Amino acid sequence: MTEPVDLSTRAVDLRELMDDPGCDPATLDRTFRRFALVNAAVSGWRSVWRTHVVPALPPTGRARVLDLGCGGGDLARSLVRWARSDGFDLEVVGVDPDPRAIAAAERQTTAGVTFRTQSSGDLVAAGERFDVVVSNHVLHHLDDAERAAFLRYSAELAVGRSVHSDIRRSVSAYRLYAVGASFVAAGTFIREDGLRSIRRSFTVPELAAALPSGWRAEPASPHRVLAVRD
Repeated sequence: MTEPVDLSTRAVDLRELMDDPGCDPATLDRTFRRFALVNAAVSGWRSVWRTHVVPALPPTGRARVLDLGCGGGDLARSLVRWARSDGFDLEVVGVDPDPRAIAAAERQTTAGVTFRTQSSGDLVAAGERFDVVVSNHVLHHLDDAERAAFLRYSAELAVGRSVHSDIRRSVSAYRLYAVGASFVAAGTFIREDGLRSIRRSFTVPELAAALPSGWRAEPASPHRVLAVRD
């Protein structure tokens, strides 16, 4: 059973176990491997691909997409797979400043996907540009200054649209995840970190208030919130 928690405000002082540089590497590795299952079930990215990414792709059907904070790389690989099935030619670059994440992402080779140990600031400094910039489960990790820089760099890197998806905090999201994650969480950080993530995440009004000018917050399903800039 999960003890009742206060979800009325963001628990910004919580830290996820996998963000600890000294966390158990075997547990972290299993966590990265299991992310593909969890994100497929709860992230809602197939819908976001259709409603927010596809309309922003160039008319040629060829595009370059950046996945910021790519983690184990499951979103980057999914984007390429969906693009092929929908008739698009996509190159996806996944970046993450954590070398442990990139090592996990590079275990699986997918045509059209490359991974790099870099930050968004590194890419801006290098003068890189992308048709669309995306991220999944990054915003709730960042403090105010980090989030401001992340969104500023995202806007500079995107020729077209930026779409950053995250958890929408609610009692129902917390309760459903507490139960559902138990089936895939053995030997990983998935359940504990997922619950901490929900407690750190935004409601739609909270995210709208935290976004700079030019950005908008949108609800998405299931239990998601999007930060979007055109």
